[in-house]
Amino acid sequence: MHTDTERCVRAVQSKDARFDGWFFTAVLTTRIYCRPSCPVVPPKVRNMTFYPSAAACQQAGFRACKRCRPDTSPGSPEWNARADSVARAMRLIRDGVVDREGVPGLASRLGYSARQIERQLLAELGAGPLALARAQRAQTARLLIETTTLPLAEVAFAAGFSSVRTFNETVREVFALAPGELRTRAARGPLAPATPGVIALRLPYRAPLNPSNLFGHLAATAVPGIEEWRDGAYRRTLTLPYGHGIVALTPQPDHIACRLSLTDPRDLTQAISRCRWLLDLDADPVAVDSQLRTDPLLAPLVDAGPGRRVPRTVDGAEFAVRAVLGQQVSTAAARTHAARLVNAHGVPVEDPEGGLTHLFPAPQALAGLDPESLALPRTRRTTLTTLVAALADGTLRLGPDTDWERTRAELSALPGFGPWTVEVIAMRALGDPNAFLPTDLGIRRAAERLGLPATPAALTARAADWRPWRAYAVQYLWTVDDHPINHLPA
Repeated sequence: MHTDTERCVRAVQSKDARFDGWFFTAVLTTRIYCRPSCPVVPPKVRNMTFYPSAAACQQAGFRACKRCRPDTSPGSPEWNARADSVARAMRLIRDGVVDREGVPGLASRLGYSARQIERQLLAELGAGPLALARAQRAQTARLLIETTTLPLAEVAFAAGFSSVRTFNETVREVFALAPGELRTRAARGPLAPATPGVIALRLPYRAPLNPSNLFGHLAATAVPGIEEWRDGAYRRTLTLPYGHGIVALTPQPDHIACRLSLTDPRDLTQAISRCRWLLDLDADPVAVDSQLRTDPLLAPLVDAGPGRRVPRTVDGAEFAVRAVLGQQVSTAAARTHAARLVNAHGVPVEDPEGGLTHLFPAPQALAGLDPESLALPRTRRTTLTTLVAALADGTLRLGPDTDWERTRAELSALPGFGPWTVEVIAMRALGDPNAFLPTDLGIRRAAERLGLPATPAALTARAADWRPWRAYAVQYLWTVDDHPINHLPA
């Protein structure tokens, strides 16, 4: 979008928050870059230039605005709606892969050379993988500086910097303030009561957001021991690269309140990335709802509760196992099967609040389980053990960075994987916004009540007009049934 100057200017002049994260406005006279909704008086048009990423602004010598804090904008929804190499690279960078594995690690995951990835990112985003990762490190550093009492030297390494000197230079360059000045500036405002070891932050999103189906679904399907709904918040355990964590996510009118407790602060970037992915916070609900409203049968559902998101997962392998356990059984039965697996094979953790007890078992921990110990039909035991073996040896990878169509083909080749299981994994684990579940019982009931075609083939043909947002159409169709997944718990 940043190449459409006229449209960008209109967005800046109207302070339209819907475009935050789509592009950034750099002001030539002040050398500051802002988000489109910045509250200051818009600069003259001749002094504006536009960039597709904060990293590109920083690389061009602009520093972040202190009023609108463009480094905290929601991520571009473009990366969640695409499955090409650039989009997959952006999802991996956001997940901290460059910090942990370097550019060669990023390239090997995508199946390209480091030079090809560099060229593709520069062409589309104006910055290479190192610059994009540097911008993310700066944002993580700012969060730690402003929301924790960690010594600044520890903040530097927790944010992914290789040295304190690089940390200091980057923070000064990006924010025009030294790390100590950032902390002092943040302390001037009203401070919330701090809890030792807990990082409290806000996760921004594009309005509108309907929390009913999002948190209702997560709460209704929560597996005891790893997930719970408590005091208006969805809580769960997280398995992270350097340790583990517990997160509490609470819907608020203009943000999601996030409280993270981590055993290693180096996991902060990935924990935030996983929480945003789980709640689909980088979506563009206006674009989604506008297209779905063009269908006269869907329009009333959209108007009744706009801004529905697709509830995803923090771990693709975990969700795949749970999807198999949930085949042809009720939500309650699926939770029971998963809870047994967690209690038998999950890693115990300590929760100060007492409700969470385990991490979901990794595929490697499940690879040696005795199929006879599973209270499942024999065919489903075979499905589960085959899936776990493929995940454990790396022949099957599930995550936001994988190729959607290739992974669908790999899943379909496994025994016991029908269209429903493949598509629900594509929707919630891979994040494909076009995944569709025409054979789902809830979708079939909704189709019958709304007058949509009854057979899966006919319904799929009818849903062609909903592309590429069929996964969001599923969320609206599910609201026709009075199911707990559509309501926030009391």
